[in-house]
Amino acid sequence: MATRVTVRVPLHSAGPAGPAAPSAADLAAEAAQDAFDIFAEVDRTCTRFDPGSALMRSNSHPDEWHRVPDALYQAIAQARHAHELTGGLFDPRVLRHLVDLGYDRTLAFGSGRVCTPARPDGGPQTASVAKGAWQPGLRAATSEVRIGPQPVDLGGIGKGLAVRWAARALSQRLSSYLVEAGGDMYCSGDAPGGGPWLVAVESPSGTAEPLCVLAVRELAVTTSSVRLRRWRAGGQLVHHLIDPRTGRPGGEGLVSVTVVGEDPALCEVWSKALFLHGAAGVRAEAGRRGLAALWVLADGGAAMTPQMKEHLHWPLP
Repeated sequence: MATRVTVRVPLHSAGPAGPAAPSAADLAAEAAQDAFDIFAEVDRTCTRFDPGSALMRSNSHPDEWHRVPDALYQAIAQARHAHELTGGLFDPRVLRHLVDLGYDRTLAFGSGRVCTPARPDGGPQTASVAKGAWQPGLRAATSEVRIGPQPVDLGGIGKGLAVRWAARALSQRLSSYLVEAGGDMYCSGDAPGGGPWLVAVESPSGTAEPLCVLAVRELAVTTSSVRLRRWRAGGQLVHHLIDPRTGRPGGEGLVSVTVVGEDPALCEVWSKALFLHGAAGVRAEAGRRGLAALWVLADGGAAMTPQMKEHLHWPLP
């Protein structure tokens, strides 16, 4: 996933049950390690940046059946569900388009301007757009998958699933915690000092002053944004959120979309799908789906659904 993982635990959430019980700090550390182990397993099996990962071994022969670790099997099953749920707008078959844009390895987005070379034909795009619905083969009894016919990228939904699974593990030990990875998080119970967790929504300019602050409890918050993950491929400014209908970076007129909901994986899916509707269509789609969503426009403006307003702690100006 190439992203930093954070777990925050108010020590009152992990208080000892008796004089012989481990300290609150020890319990919190053990719970956090369980969460980190889950992220490590998802990264190990679902990354596209390691040719030896279970995902990339399956991608190398996508029309064949492969027995895979449970994390990868579940990720592909959930990705298929997301594909169906969004009417195909969430489509992991965009991997070849990302590779064509030079995103075939971890890029140093935080280090300044990133450029990738032009393709031999003089332009960055060579892969064809996937046709028809994505229908991977799944054999639950043997944990086998057949991705075919095109390879897939599970980066976004893999991150959302890791947050979901880590949250479940933390809930076995703790009543209050926050787990976050690359802008996707789940907040449970009370924040340190009591009350809901306060989550800042980043300003489109990247300044320290947030656009707004959300107050959440027992909810996920995810954001799909192109403020950082953008680069020049063959001289063209591009980003990582590929519209499967065109094979090109999508979301015209938008910088980011934030979604609040019960499940971090589904929120991740919807934040991306809404982004791909662009500034012209995001409001209608978010309203049709009844989502708590907030979107930031390329011109610096922002808007949200009525459902999102319920979570505002520090409103937009």
